[in-house]
This record gives sequence, C-alpha cells and structure tokens, in this order.
Amino acid sequence: MIRFYFLLLTAFVTTLVKAQELSQRYPLIPYPTSLTPVPGEFILTSQTALVVKDNRFRSEAEQLNQLLQPSLGKPLTAKGTGSPIVMQYDPAISLAEGYGLTITTRQVTLRASTPTGMFRAIQTIRQLLPVSVEHKGSKPVPTLTLPAVRIQDQPSYGWRGMHLDVSRHFFSIEYLQKFIDRLTLYKFNTFHLHLTDDQGWRMEIKAYPKLTSEGAWRTFNNQDSVVLKRAVTNPDFDLPKAYIRQQNGQTQYGGFYTQAQLRALIAYASARHVEIIPEIDMPGHLSAAIKAYPFLSCTGQPGMGKTFSVPICPCNEPTYTFMETVLSEVIALFPSQYVHIGADEVEKSTWAESAACKELMQREGIKNVEELQSYFVHRIEKFVQSKGKKLMVWDDALEGGLKPSTAVMYWRSWVKNAPQKAAQNGNDVVMTPVSNLYFDTPPGIRSVENVYNMAVVPEGITAGQTKQFLGAQANIWTEYISTENRADYMAMPRMTALSELVWTANKDFPSYQKRLLQHFLRMEQLGIHYRLPDLSGFAEENVFVDKAELHIKKPLDSYTLRYTVDGSQPGPSSPELPDGYAITKPQTINVAAFTPSGLRGDVYSLRYQQQAYATPAAVAISQAGLRCSYFKKYFKETKLMKLQQADSTYTVSNLVVPKSVNAPSFGIQFRGYLTVPETGVYTFFYTCDDGGILRIADRMVVDNDGNHSPIEKSGQVALQKGAHPFEADFIEGGGGFTLKLKYSLNGSEPIDIPDSWFGH
Repeated sequence: MIRFYFLLLTAFVTTLVKAQELSQRYPLIPYPTSLTPVPGEFILTSQTALVVKDNRFRSEAEQLNQLLQPSLGKPLTAKGTGSPIVMQYDPAISLAEGYGLTITTRQVTLRASTPTGMFRAIQTIRQLLPVSVEHKGSKPVPTLTLPAVRIQDQPSYGWRGMHLDVSRHFFSIEYLQKFIDRLTLYKFNTFHLHLTDDQGWRMEIKAYPKLTSEGAWRTFNNQDSVVLKRAVTNPDFDLPKAYIRQQNGQTQYGGFYTQAQLRALIAYASARHVEIIPEIDMPGHLSAAIKAYPFLSCTGQPGMGKTFSVPICPCNEPTYTFMETVLSEVIALFPSQYVHIGADEVEKSTWAESAACKELMQREGIKNVEELQSYFVHRIEKFVQSKGKKLMVWDDALEGGLKPSTAVMYWRSWVKNAPQKAAQNGNDVVMTPVSNLYFDTPPGIRSVENVYNMAVVPEGITAGQTKQFLGAQANIWTEYISTENRADYMAMPRMTALSELVWTANKDFPSYQKRLLQHFLRMEQLGIHYRLPDLSGFAEENVFVDKAELHIKKPLDSYTLRYTVDGSQPGPSSPELPDGYAITKPQTINVAAFTPSGLRGDVYSLRYQQQAYATPAAVAISQAGLRCSYFKKYFKETKLMKLQQADSTYTVSNLVVPKSVNAPSFGIQFRGYLTVPETGVYTFFYTCDDGGILRIADRMVVDNDGNHSPIEKSGQVALQKGAHPFEADFIEGGGGFTLKLKYSLNGSEPIDIPDSWFGH
C-alpha cells in the first residue's frame, strides 16, 4: 500500500512538472484547442525556404516576413536552401479563423482555408518565437528556434473585441495602429472605436464641418482637471501637449481624424484581419454635436439634464436628416457589418416637455419617452439596414423595445436579466459587463482572474439561445485615461485574459498565469507600458509583536524591488529591497518593482505597527456561526448602518450573504467570535464589492469601505489562541456583489476560514 501511494504521488508530481514545462515551452495566449508536444526544435536561418502553395496567402506570407526579417537580416523566399516553412490551403478546416500548425525538426507547415485562419497561425508562430523578435532595433542573429508541436485550433466565439473611447481623451492614429497590433497578437478580431460623445467629436464629416472645427475641441473640463491633478505625482495622467491649442484667447483640448486617416487605419486593420466597428453615439451623449449645431436639441442648445446631457430631439425631421447624412459618410468609410449608435444613458426630460414630441407621441401612439427612444432607434435602424448594415446598441435601449434584428451590447451588470431579455427577444448579444470588462476601472489583485472566469453565456439562457451570444468585449472609457501609457496600463494584462476567455474552449487559470509571465517579457520588447504583476508576501496593514521580516517574492527574476521609508515614492535610484528586511519599529515602507527598461510597477505602502497579542475573550460560545443583521437600504459607507433598524436577522455558518437576500442594494453586519487554534500574527484578505470593514479583537484589521468594484484589501492582527470578538460589515450598492474572506498564518497561502472557527 505504501508503494502504491508513492507511485501515485510520483505520477502526480510528474504530471505537475510536465504541465509547468508545457507552459514554458509553449507559452501561448490564448491557448490552442488542441496542442500535442513534439520533441525537438525547428531552426530558422536566413536560408530557410518560405513556400506559399496558394496565392490567397501572399499577404500573410509578407507579414510573416515582416516579423522574421529584422532578426534574420533578409526576407525568406521560396528559393531558400534550408528546411522550409510551408503555407498551404486546407479545405477540411471549416471555420474561417481555424488553422493547423505542425512544427517538426525538418519543416513548419501552416494550414488554413482562409487568409484569416492563416494569419491566426502566424500569430501562434510569433508567440513561439523568442521575445527578441519583437525588438526591431536589435542586430540580426544567425538562428531562431521554434519548439516542435502539433496544433489544431479554432476560436470558441466569433466576437472577440476591444473598445477604445477616443472622445473623452484623444489618441493618435499611430497609437491606434499599435492597439491593433496588440489585438492581432492575441487573436482578437474586433476593434470598437467610440468616435463621438459629449466631450468631443472625433471623425471628419464633410457635410457638417463644424462637428470637428468646433465639436472636436473644448476648454478643460472636470475630467481634465482630475487627470492634471494626478499628473503631479504620475506623469501617465498628463495631457499630451500635441492635443492642446490656443484659440480665441482660450486653452483648448481636442483633436479629430480626417476621413483619409481613418481610411488608412481601416486598411491597416483589415490587412491584420481586424474589423473596426464605428460608434456614433445617439440620441444622447451628443453635446459636442449640439454645441456645433444647436438646432439638434429640443431646447435649441446643449446642456445638462437631471442625470445626463441634453440629447438630440427625435421629434423634428431635421434631426433625422442630420443623423442620416452623418451615418451615410460613416457607412461609406467603414466596411464593418455593424454600425453602433449607443442609445445609452439618454436624458429624456426635454422630450417630455417638448410640444413637438407630445404631438408626435400622440400621432404615433407612443405611450412614454422610453418608447419614443425606440421610435428613434427603429427609424435609424431602417436607414442603416437600407445601406446593407446591421445596427448595434447598448442594452439600455431594451427598455422601450427593440426589433430582433438589433444587436445588443450588455454592459449594465446591475440589470441582471437584460441578457436573458435580449435573447428572448431574438437579439444577438455581446457581453461587456461593467463588473468584469470595463478596463477603465482601476485594476487590482483579482482583476485578471475576474476577467478570465467571466461567463460569456450567463445563467438562464436556453440551449437554443446560446448561439445568440456572439462573444465578449472589454471597454476602455477614457474620462481619466489621458495618455497612451495610461491606456496600456489599464488594458494590459487584462486584455490577455479576455483573449483566452473568448478563444479557448478549455480554460486553465493556473496554466494561464504561468504562460502570462513570459508575455510580460514580450510586452517589454514591444514597449507596452503594462501593469506589472502584483507583489505578494505582505499585507497593506501589518503588525509585529517583537520583530518581523519582510519577504517579497518577485514575479520575474528580471525585476528589481526598490523601496523608501521617508514617505517618498521609490525611483530608479532608490535602494534595492533586501530579502528578509528587518522590521523592529513602526514604520511605512513604500516598495515597487522595476523592469530592466525602467518601467515601475504599482507602489505598495506597507504600514507596520507594533501590537501585543490580543487576550482571548472570557465567554462561553453557545451557538455555531455568526449573527447576521440585514438592512434593505442603499449605503455609501458601512458606518451608516449603525443609524438603522435591521429588516431581518439570520445565523450564518461563515461570512456569506444569506440566499434569501434579494434587495438590489443592502447592508449586512456580521457579529460573533473567531476562535483561532494557535497564537500568531494572522493576515486576513477581505474582498468586497462594494465595501466592507473587518474588526477582530476590537482592532481594525481591514478597511475596504465605500462603493467600488471588487477589491481585495488585507491586514494583520496579533492573536492569542482562543476566542476573539469578530465584526464584519458589508454593503452592496447595486449591480451584483462579491464577498470573500480568507486568512493566512505566518506567510502561508491564503485559505478560507473554517466554519468551526465562528460562534456566538
């Protein structure tokens, strides 16, 4: 029996090692549908032959050469005398984006039925090559290697998208090209370009030149003032001087793209098999257009309503003439199958007061302003369809009713039945929920994991409706993203998690995490200002009894940890943090990781305070679990629950929200005792969406208060063996909640707290 368990353990360890080796040998993101390891390597040299057996792949062969030539020193040709790379047509590959790739020691074979599939295969080769191929300025090398492998691959979803808002803050054509390059590397096929909003109109419309001469520029607004304030300590928030001008004695921010520039960008994307979806937001979010052409609003001027900006007026015919003229120019330029018109966050109060709208509603039998919005959307859709296009909107537009032909992007996480409602109505759906896929939300320690584990097809969808879920997309709204560096930081590496979510049929997050580490090195070569992986081995709020040592594990050996203790931010010249840094007095240590190129990661402020071990409470615990008080109200902070009477009380076995809790916004107080089995310094990790407070032994351990997306915060407390008073408060502001509590003792991996530790 002992021998049996030894063999079982050996097999498990061998499997684990092989999995780790696979992640290092084939660091592919997204991971292929099928990958069979093969021993050996294929050696590329400047004499490698490039054999293209079907002319439909000529463009893709050129792009493969563009990838290899800087490293090999010359383009590959069919006349090469070395072992060949063969690109061939394979009619058996049914999906347009599917491909096959076989690498042996003697030949590389790429197979596809379309140029798109062949291009996806080239991106797989790109990721298997050394990261040095991404550095265009390096000297040629005699050889490059590819690990031998057999791959058969195809995507799980047809819509694999990223969005960028260029209205709130503007980005150059050159950056948009870089953005497209990153999409292609990770096998995305859709780039949603948000071209217009209240803050700026970014596309030249020849029929209405004031849209750009006036609508593309603004004096600094409240969003600009925020980023300028943040830029004092972080230059990634500064406003680029290229987008600032002096006009009529005013300092203005803005910019726009000419149709010629956009035409070139579309061609650039098309050559890389990425479709650009244009969005012209309407009937709301059009202050920039109304500012230039005031007749568009019911009031004859721009302005703010109770919640959102004053929209265009759907009750005046000149409005439709204007919008159809604009859309005609958009459709003539963009070959995409979809045109996105937003139809979100529409302030309808001016419609309700408009005599023209009252008359139209009476004439058309429209009962309310929600149906009036649908009337507008239906008219625009009819026009878009007359041009051979499909219409797409945000899910807000469902409220007044949509035709089944309209595609819907679901973003409002708090409207949980919207995807089901859209599917029942026959609408195609792209998932873009704010809870997981709004990349303008500041990233945290669980952000990548939350993206990776999102359900593309939500619960409550029938088997017959699953095909209506086209895929998923992440959105980058740029109210507080004013530079290319900041956009990079917000997108990467979350974008890589999304790429695997929508491509790979069998996801494996631990494997993805290992593969991702090698992609950070590739991002450095590409000059991507990515967010460095989180540091671990500490809490934000730390305690020590006599003394402590700080041990931080570096995610990559190439990183350098630098620190300060004087309140300043670590810089490239700050001292390197030694392993086992001794803590003997209360202090705050600021620490950050630096890449070899000088890119700095997030700065962590580690606060240390000295504590005596808390004495256990002398109480008799009569019942297992915690007392739970439930408040059916919206709270901005947990302390506001103290002023209220609980609506219900429960006993729960652990820190969990009772299943019967169904209010969209609520607060919960957990009370009882935590019995720890040994004396030590305990670290607690409290994840909340929205806010929470954790107190143990009458000491503040974690302050994660306020309304926010899922954020994990950590803190420590010194406890003697025994029972200690336990208080945890939690509030949910709406849109779906997250509540998790884990603990660690003496630096161990965080784990769930056993139910047996709780009592009252």
